Amino acid sequence: ELKCFCCSSGGVRRAGSVPWAVQLTSAAHFQGSVMVTRSPTFLVGTEKQRGLLDEFQRRDQHFTEEYQKNKPLCFSAKTYQKTHPGKMKAGHKDADATLASPMLLGVADGVSQLEEFGMDASELPNELLRVCEELGMNQLIPDRPVNPQDSYRGPVSLLKEAYEETESLGSTTVLLAVLDNSTKIHGKLHPMVAVLTIGDCELLMLRRLDGRQSPFQAVFHTEMQRIDGHSQTPLQLARVDERVDPDFDEELALEVIERGSAVHCVSAYEGDIIVLGSDGIFDNLFLEEIVDIVNDSLPDPKPGNFVATQPALLSQIARRLVEESHAKSEAGPHGLPDTPIGLGGKMDDTSCVVGEVVEWTKAHSEVWAQVHKQNQWRNLVSCGAMDNMACRSCHKGEDSGSEHELDISNEGAERDRAFHSNSMSADDDSDEEERKCVLQ
Repeated sequence: ELKCFCCSSGGVRRAGSVPWAVQLTSAAHFQGSVMVTRSPTFLVGTEKQRGLLDEFQRRDQHFTEEYQKNKPLCFSAKTYQKTHPGKMKAGHKDADATLASPMLLGVADGVSQLEEFGMDASELPNELLRVCEELGMNQLIPDRPVNPQDSYRGPVSLLKEAYEETESLGSTTVLLAVLDNSTKIHGKLHPMVAVLTIGDCELLMLRRLDGRQSPFQAVFHTEMQRIDGHSQTPLQLARVDERVDPDFDEELALEVIERGSAVHCVSAYEGDIIVLGSDGIFDNLFLEEIVDIVNDSLPDPKPGNFVATQPALLSQIARRLVEESHAKSEAGPHGLPDTPIGLGGKMDDTSCVVGEVVEWTKAHSEVWAQVHKQNQWRNLVSCGAMDNMACRSCHKGEDSGSEHELDISNEGAERDRAFHSNSMSADDDSDEEERKCVLQ
């Protein structure tokens, strides 16, 4: 089911909620019960209506100028993931995977129980997100010619195609955020974020609702999908062999994608912050805590045009969210801290993606064209034409993003010509990293 949350007004729009208020204008009370009576409709005069229309126009003009809806957008994002210290001591491997690319963000939380059957629980989550990235970037880059048969047809079709192209065994939850620049309203470009969830990873979107210099507020939040509400049994996308389930059929996995995916469509505006996290984030942190961490970590914006957040700062937010989640399982002077699932939360591998919605520029197009060519050449030369999957299986560090950076320290044409293909350093304190905007 597709739900659209286009309004930018206050309040968190939870998945499945009704975003309209119903007001009863008159009621009669009888013996503790309420009987709603019919309210008359009053005529609104011409001058009153003209005044309302003028006010609507001024509001729309202000909102359009504030967010500049008629330009393509993309994500600038960073990721951080960490095995919980308690699970690390027990010898468990981190089965989480994260994705941060210009048009697609993602988190996949692998089922670590499959290690008991001799499987690497991290293989399917990592391969699935890598294929999603390849397909998404080919389909979603603005102003790029795409064959009709290869065009973007929504997040469900994208995930289904990605799953069919993977071979790894495993089971995983999936969360994708897809930035679609093809939507138009009244003839003007209106970028949207399509959100797909299978399982208990969650997404929280934040926006400065009261102007550029106001604090961030939550405007949209997905709900987790758990079987019987049990925190250890989320809905999953799987591919297993006879060691786990002799009766497994991949048709069931495709049915999970087609019928089990929760899909939502949310308006995207420049400056929006999007937090994607595994259940290790949202089981341990309240939404208010996440919002406070973001507001506390980001500096107050200066008056004038929007200025994108430096990627190193997004990385620090992702790291802090993970560390704060892990801290919930540690007893303090007053006992265990409170969490959404009770005192002390739970020890879990935790992964997080923090992204900002920014303008897609000519510089992005030029850099991504070179990235695409380099990836094609590297796949062919480094791994062999018949063994591309081996190349795509390379792992990144705990704190990762894109391999390529766009230098924003210079302005104008000089900035547009800048291209860097240096590998990302995991050192958040690097001065060089502070000067660059990661192309993601």
